[in-house]
Order: sequence, then C-alpha cells, then structure tokens
Amino acid sequence: MKLAIRIIGILFGIYILIVVAFESLLGYYQPQGVNTIVITTYDDEEGADRVVTELASNGKRYIAVNHWPRAWYCRLLDNPRITVTKDEMTNEHIAISVEGEEHDRVQADNPTGIVFRLLTGFPPRYFVRLDDA
Repeated sequence: MKLAIRIIGILFGIYILIVVAFESLLGYYQPQGVNTIVITTYDDEEGADRVVTELASNGKRYIAVNHWPRAWYCRLLDNPRITVTKDEMTNEHIAISVEGEEHDRVQADNPTGIVFRLLTGFPPRYFVRLDDA
C-alpha cells in the first residue's frame, strides 16, 4: 500500500512538472500561427504584449484565458482598453469578459481537446469579447 501511494505521488509530481514546463515554454516563446493576434494590455500606461489565439462565435471576436499564467487577464480586467495587432494592423478595442449563456456558446463553438487540457493542468477557461473602441 505504501509503495502504491509513493508511486502515485511520484507520478503526480512528474505530471505537475510537465504542466509547469509546458506553460513556461509557451509563455516564453509565445508561438504565433494563422489565428493568433498580439494584444497589449495596460497597467498604469505601461503596455505588455501577449500572443493569444483569436476565436469567433456568432460573428464576434473573442480571446480565451486558457492557461494558469494570466497576469495579462488581470490587467485587462483592471483596464479593458487594449490594442490588438493582427496582420501588421493595430486597432484599439474594449475587452469585455463574458459569462453565462454567451460563455457557454463560445465554449461550444471553440472546444479544447483533452491533450491540451492535460498539458495545461485543466485551468478554468474564461472568454473575453473584443468590441471596437
């Protein structure tokens, strides 16, 4: 019994290390693809860039908070005025955190796979709508 508990503890520790490594590398390298945009959130007029994936639902644009590191999301909640850069064009937006039925619809339209959820450690997922400023 003690051996089984020890093995489970070791496996859980390895899993936590994999999640930390994956999240850290993703944050450090910030890979960009076809659907990625660069958002700039502001804290006391100082901007911080973050690469995120642009999502769509019901003709509107969204970004998802999918990971444990989410300082950019806290800045966005404090100051919803952000800039979005896509295809070398930068525009100002108001970021609106969505809840309830709208959240559920965006989630259904943009599901994440189990492998992604495993690698990120099953963080809670929030959505932000990008409205024109």
